[in-house]
Amino acid sequence: MRNAEDRREWALELYETLGQRPPKFEELLRSNTSVEEAGEKVRKTIGVRFEMQSRWHSEYEALRNWRTAIEAAGILTFQVADVETNEARGFSISERPLPVAVANVKDAPRGRIFTLLHEVAHVMLNESGLCDIAEDHRGNSPTAQVEIFCNRVAGAALFPRTEFLATDVVRQHTKKDPRWTDFELRELSREFGGSREAALVRLLGLELTTWDYYLEKRAEFYRKYQQAQEKTKGFAAPHTVAISNAGPTFTRLVLEGLNLNKITISDFSDYLQIRVKHLSEVKQDVSLVGGR
Repeated sequence: MRNAEDRREWALELYETLGQRPPKFEELLRSNTSVEEAGEKVRKTIGVRFEMQSRWHSEYEALRNWRTAIEAAGILTFQVADVETNEARGFSISERPLPVAVANVKDAPRGRIFTLLHEVAHVMLNESGLCDIAEDHRGNSPTAQVEIFCNRVAGAALFPRTEFLATDVVRQHTKKDPRWTDFELRELSREFGGSREAALVRLLGLELTTWDYYLEKRAEFYRKYQQAQEKTKGFAAPHTVAISNAGPTFTRLVLEGLNLNKITISDFSDYLQIRVKHLSEVKQDVSLVGGR
């Protein structure tokens, strides 16, 4: 969290050094707003329509485009690489200008999309938060209620109600049956670009499943994801990690500052947390930022 706060401050300094103004983000939500209305407001704020997201077939393409849209609205997006998902899926900093939404890179790409939307909801409530996206129906504290609200809003933003209820999967599902098959959840995930867990959260919010089934499936998803992670552990190039964690806006501010001799090569290394020898690789790959 300190690292994200530092990067936000550096971004503000870079805007000033470059003679530019940071984008304004002034959209707010009230906690008593209906979930559906709040989800629609999030979508409008970041400018993503269902017709757009339905064309994003790759999970990395979807992640890259959601991040780009969120940043274009005036929110920095970072990724954290050294925290386990069972400790935190994401967090946010709601200060203006340049609020921040952070996702955990150890999470699956579709899971990160849901996390970023959850954090956007936090920002629009003007409440920073350290978040585990799991819901707990026993949580009655104000903090727990905010987390549940942000979950439901993220679900409504990612799976718009009209289009979601119109899918063949939902229409053909046995009425009042709270159990959704892996095939059904996978189809909803594929069509809207969210994770299977996010689809189940949306079904929960629409009262099409139960808390008990949600908790059962969530535990199953987590076990399977951990097993998959163990099998696919690999090495990512340093420049890929750096630009993915820093996000589109911050990376481009650093490169622009360096190109205009407003910052030093040492600053470049400090800001992006990468050795100077990787500068050319960062410049070459910056067009891919946000989608790794």
